[in-house]
Amino acid sequence: MPIKYLVTGPRMSQVTIHGNTVYTAGQVATDASADASDQTRQILAGLDRLLADAGTDKGHLLSATIWVADMADFDAMNSAWDAWVVSGQTPARACIEAKLAKAEWKVEIMVTAALPE
Repeated sequence: MPIKYLVTGPRMSQVTIHGNTVYTAGQVATDASADASDQTRQILAGLDRLLADAGTDKGHLLSATIWVADMADFDAMNSAWDAWVVSGQTPARACIEAKLAKAEWKVEIMVTAALPE
């Protein structure tokens, strides 16, 4: 079964597709000066675009891993997340506090989704 790579760079691809499963790289905000809620909204909008490019959408999420730089931002991140996910089709999810690659990033999100049949 071939593997497809989308938005590929020298270090990583933003999306890989194997079989009927779509994997995204961890996504961060484009405007790192924003608060955690706005950073999360930026990330989710970017995930919408990547998932669409791969032929799927947030209604087909299987799992999500979310990293927050400070658990004090957990509620702010969740407010954006809760407004974005499809009710009744929320994925399995983990949320971890971690030091992110750049100090200004407050949230990073990676998802796995199924391709629609």
